[in-house]
Amino acid sequence: MIQHRLRNLPRELAQPYDWTEFRRRARERAAAVARRDANARTTLAVAAALVLAVVGIAIWMRFTRSGGPPDIAGYPMAETDWRVFEGDAGSVSGTDARANAAERWLASLPTEPVVVRVGTRAAVTGLEDRIAQLDDYLSAARVAGVQPAKLVDVEAQRALLVRSLVQVRYAETLVSASR
Repeated sequence: MIQHRLRNLPRELAQPYDWTEFRRRARERAAAVARRDANARTTLAVAAALVLAVVGIAIWMRFTRSGGPPDIAGYPMAETDWRVFEGDAGSVSGTDARANAAERWLASLPTEPVVVRVGTRAAVTGLEDRIAQLDDYLSAARVAGVQPAKLVDVEAQRALLVRSLVQVRYAETLVSASR
């Protein structure tokens, strides 16, 4: 009975592939794994190079940067002018020096920036108009012979407006330099 069943089993089937085909497929798999590993190493090397480049640039910028921006969007500000803004605001000569430096820097800028934004342009125009009004008032007061001691508050307000104008225009130059 068992013998009969064994004899009725189907004959041996042909192998799906022979030894040479097995070796060829094994070589292909090994080559694919080697290519994948090589691609992974290349990708890792490129990423490491980029990280090193970014770190190198950051270090270079850290050691070569000066105290103030020497050139913003093509409008140079002398180091001495920039440092004038950092003094104490209490002294009258310090306030005058800061105001003069701010006005010199503002005079070096073009009247209209390349990119005009309504919000900043309105702020700049408003500040310039208010400064012009104070200049007119101060001129008229000096012609009328008003004591200089009575104009100290007006001059301080004008200096504050000039500093505000410098800040807005400085922001404009930074934005235009980043484009």
